[in-house]
Amino acid sequence: MTSFFRLLPVLLIMGTGSVEAQSSRSEIDTSYISSYVRKLTGRVYMSQKYSRLLMNNSKMRLTYKPNTSLNLGVGATYESLTLNLAYGFGFLNPDHGQGKTKYLDLQSHLYSRHWVTDVYGQFYRGYYLKPQEIKSDSYYLRPDLKLRMVGASVYRLSNGERFSYRAAFVQNEWQKKSAGSWLYGAEIYYGVIKADSALKPSVLAPEYTTEKVRFYKLGPGGGYAYTWVLNRHFFATGSLTANLNLTMSHEYNDNQHETRLHVRPNVNYRAVLGYNSPLWNVNVSLVNSDVGLAGASRTEYLIRTGNYRLTVAKRFDPGKKLRKLAREKRRLLDSGNPIPNE
Repeated sequence: MTSFFRLLPVLLIMGTGSVEAQSSRSEIDTSYISSYVRKLTGRVYMSQKYSRLLMNNSKMRLTYKPNTSLNLGVGATYESLTLNLAYGFGFLNPDHGQGKTKYLDLQSHLYSRHWVTDVYGQFYRGYYLKPQEIKSDSYYLRPDLKLRMVGASVYRLSNGERFSYRAAFVQNEWQKKSAGSWLYGAEIYYGVIKADSALKPSVLAPEYTTEKVRFYKLGPGGGYAYTWVLNRHFFATGSLTANLNLTMSHEYNDNQHETRLHVRPNVNYRAVLGYNSPLWNVNVSLVNSDVGLAGASRTEYLIRTGNYRLTVAKRFDPGKKLRKLAREKRRLLDSGNPIPNE
C-alpha cells in the first residue's frame, strides 16, 4: 500500500464553534457529566478503518475484505476543534498475501450535546476473499473490485443533558453516572460497486454476471444509547440505531441493467469499554454502519463500514497562547463577524 493512502490526516470540526463550547457546560446535569471542553485533551491511539462488501443469496455468502492498514496516531481536542494524525507503519502491517488496497476513507463522527452526525466518503479499490470461501489454499484477490459510497446519518438525542457520547468518543467529558438517551433522525446514501468482470467468482456462481451495482437510499430511523458506569470510573457504552430506507438499486450486465425499488433497513451500532477520570481516559471502541440493499438478481448486498480504535487520552491545562486564540475566536463568533483566513 502506497504511503499516500496510508497517511491519514483527519481534521474534524466538532459542534458549532463557541456557542457549542460555551453552552455545553450550562446544559448538562453536572451530577451525571463533568465537562472538560476548556481543557486540552491529548491522545495516542491505534485504529483500523474498513469498508467490507458482503454478498449472499440462498446458495452462498461471500465477504470481500479490504487490506487496510493498522494505524498509530496522535491527536488533540480543544473546545470545538479536534485534530487527529495517523500513519500505517510497516511494522504494524506485515504482508500476509491479502493483496493491496488503495483507499481513501473519510469517516467523520461528530458528537455535539444534542446531535450525533456520521459522514462517510468511502473510496476503495482492491479486495480479497479468505481461502475457505473460495475453497483454495490462498487468498482470492480482486484488485479490480471498487467500492464508492458517500452518505450521512443525523440523529437527535432526547437526553443530552445526562448522556454523553463525548465522554466515550471525544474524551473531553466524564460520564459519572449511568444514563441513556433515545435517538431519532434520518440517513441518506449513494454508492457504486463495480469490477472488470462478475462481482462473484465464476467458479462459485457461473450464472451470476452482474459487474456493477448502483444504489440510492433515504429514510428515517431511531434507536437508543446507554452508558453503564461502575464506581464512577469504569464504563461501557452501547448505541444502536435502525432505519427503514427507501432503496433503489440498479444491477448492470453487458450494457443492460435491472432496477429494483424496495425498503431495506440500515443498522448502525457503537460500543466502548473503558476507564474515565478527571485526568485520564482509556478505552477501546467500535463504530459500525451496515448499509444493505437487494438486487433484481435476488442477491443481497451489505456494505459494512467502521473503525476499531484503542485510545489513551490525558487532559491538560492549555497554554496562554491557546487560551488567547480561543477567546478571540469566541469573541468574533459572538459578535457575528467572520473569522479572517490566516
